[in-house]
Amino acid sequence: MTVADNGATGASILDPTGLRRCREAFEEDGFTVVRGLFGADETERLCGEFAALRAAGPVPGHFEPRAGDEPGADPLHVWPRVMHPHEISDLAREVLLDARLRTVLEVLLGEEVLAAQSMFYFKPPGARGQALHQDNFYLRVEPGTCVAAWVACDVIDRENGGLEVVPGTHRMDLLCPELADEEVSFAREFVPPPEGLTTVPVDMAPGDVLFFNGSLVHGSQPNRAPERFRRSFIGHYVGRSAERIERFYRTLTMSGTRVELAESEGAGPCGTEFAPRGPH
Repeated sequence: MTVADNGATGASILDPTGLRRCREAFEEDGFTVVRGLFGADETERLCGEFAALRAAGPVPGHFEPRAGDEPGADPLHVWPRVMHPHEISDLAREVLLDARLRTVLEVLLGEEVLAAQSMFYFKPPGARGQALHQDNFYLRVEPGTCVAAWVACDVIDRENGGLEVVPGTHRMDLLCPELADEEVSFAREFVPPPEGLTTVPVDMAPGDVLFFNGSLVHGSQPNRAPERFRRSFIGHYVGRSAERIERFYRTLTMSGTRVELAESEGAGPCGTEFAPRGPH
């Protein structure tokens, strides 16, 4: 299996053949890539929106960068991810609820979808990555799982910290993590690839969208490019049949109407030691 063969192109995605290919790849591997779903003008506009947000300064609860003039400043403190930008940006909300994403997601999930979260990553040069993990460890959707739609805003490859996925892990239950190496991962959870499975890098161009199952093990390495950022916009979604979700996530229909789901109970399948610490 090569990532280039996994999915469809934006031009064909609304065609039944393209949607069928996406569904088959998603069921077989746990992910699918739609090339060029968003146009260059759209990704440029999105990047411009977040550049303006950063220039305007902190937004408490969503984006809180620290000064970066001290020696050895962590790039992720200077350029932190933006959490729930759809709550403070009309454009981010527009992308999260985009009809093209909805079309693909409903085919992948087989039902109406709800939006649960948005994020924007700048991932500047020198930034740590995120160790291999499973998204539903954090979202704790029940029953079922979540699906991510990961929109590339730059050329993304192994040098600047592109995503790696472990095909086949979407068929597994949540795997209790080990402690990650904090020198290379900003998150503390690390899920080693199960025996016999290995990581596959997903190189992307601006406007490509990677859709993946909430149980799929995935992560990224540090950005080792000398100058290139690795900007990306991510939405997390759940099926309309979901009943519970972790309290941090606030679900919407794809038309923007608020939907209340019950809060997930207990400490999760891995107990209190690895209970989520704040937002994913």
